[in-house]
Amino acid sequence: MKEDQVVAEEPGFQDEEESLFQDIDLLQKHGINVADIKKLKSVGICTIKGIQMTTRRALCNVKGLSEAKVDKIKEAANKLIEPGFLTAFEYSEKRKMVFHITTGSQEFDKLLGGGIESMAITEAFGEFRTGKTQLSHTLCGEHQMELLDYVAAKFHEEAGIFKLLIIDSIMALFRVDFSGRGELAERQQKLAQMLSRLQKISE
Repeated sequence: MKEDQVVAEEPGFQDEEESLFQDIDLLQKHGINVADIKKLKSVGICTIKGIQMTTRRALCNVKGLSEAKVDKIKEAANKLIEPGFLTAFEYSEKRKMVFHITTGSQEFDKLLGGGIESMAITEAFGEFRTGKTQLSHTLCGEHQMELLDYVAAKFHEEAGIFKLLIIDSIMALFRVDFSGRGELAERQQKLAQMLSRLQKISE
């Protein structure tokens, strides 16, 4: 093979991508009709993992999906993706993939156990003008610098390791839709659901 030929992506990396983003159309092979798949897509569920991340109650709220259909869809999705159970050894190996992003302050990094941890949710809270947004901006800059250093050294070896998502602010969105103490319980339930979805995405 000539040196200037483009090297194909490693099969292992392709398999990982395919397993992570399996198209919802694969449900047809397990007896789910096209009409029901379109209903799922209409509410933003387009992958097999998306089905697993959505509760049965939420799926039953989709117009045209009965409890029987939801159970069938869930069962079909479980057949298409690996079970979520991990042995202690497998979980230990998964934890080795965790890395930390520096905050720009060595002392702050020490308090956080090395910096902002990947594959996890880090919440910054406090009063107005205490530095929450500034911290987010700093992390974006530090993240990009680490990304550039990494890409310069190992661009073709391992892609997609550095991933950072900042939501500023998650509570502001819920305060707009839910106001007053009367809606506090419902707001907290929705917030918990959102944090649960973010946690699953980070994994």
